[in-house]
Amino acid sequence: MRVADLHVDVLSKLLEKPERKWTATEADEAFDATPARLEKGGVALQVFALYLPDAIPSNPESLFLGAELFWSKVLATNGMKLIRRSGDIENARQENKIGALLSLEGADGLKGQLWALRLLYRLGLRLLGPTWNHANWACDGALEPRGAGLTKAGKQLVTECENLGILVDVSHLSDKGFWDVAERASRPFFASHSNARSIVDNPRNLTDEQIDAIVSAHGIIGLTFVPWFVTATEPASIDDLLRHVEHVCSLGGADHIAFGSDFDGISRHVQGLTHPGQYPDLADALLKRYSETQVIGFMGANAIRYFTKNLKG
Repeated sequence: MRVADLHVDVLSKLLEKPERKWTATEADEAFDATPARLEKGGVALQVFALYLPDAIPSNPESLFLGAELFWSKVLATNGMKLIRRSGDIENARQENKIGALLSLEGADGLKGQLWALRLLYRLGLRLLGPTWNHANWACDGALEPRGAGLTKAGKQLVTECENLGILVDVSHLSDKGFWDVAERASRPFFASHSNARSIVDNPRNLTDEQIDAIVSAHGIIGLTFVPWFVTATEPASIDDLLRHVEHVCSLGGADHIAFGSDFDGISRHVQGLTHPGQYPDLADALLKRYSETQVIGFMGANAIRYFTKNLKG
């Protein structure tokens, strides 16, 4: 079963400590998502988020450093293949390699400079979330009390992404920002790592109306393993995560479900889902409730179809 994961924070850890090597064994404690664990878990497509930690200056230079680490640490690892266009996904399968997609989590470091976005695109950037939880020059995040949407510059950012072929990620956006993207995007947008707000009332989760909008736009929803987005009463279990799967299915979104683990971006984990090597356990739990065809979709086929269709050829 081919697995797709829409969000890990390996690059953030490498930015904090560039001396680290992302070639460690499965038992490495520095990373949740290691090459060995991705292989063990059957991961065929992995999105690597470029997020600038607080200790790193927020500017284009830091973003280019993160992109360089993606090339020199991640893509240089045996068994990894850069995904730039739709055909690369099938090529990775034929070569028995893990497809690696580069995403920007938060446009803060661009400082409104769209030339920097264009250069990052040349370096492989294909996915972008305009902000993290706070406000920046482009928009408000999910935890910004003001709750505003896209700024004028943020609307220009979305337009430039559309022109380049960068898919827009609505996880972390304020509700108003979500609807601004939904109104402006001509290409299917997606949520890389968010759950259902009807199950857990957290502003980082999606309302039923937002889930409907993503489904209607032929987008994808990466249900996440962040424990406090999974359940209001930790510890979180796989059964708690499956409540979000069931809810999205009840809204007609079964063909739009994927997973975005947030491995390496969290300090607490869902019980039994502490690293990618445990993806088969999630698949086994799903197979007790859903058909094999549906589970194949949830685990990876839905996301692979979305990216194959929507990345430029």
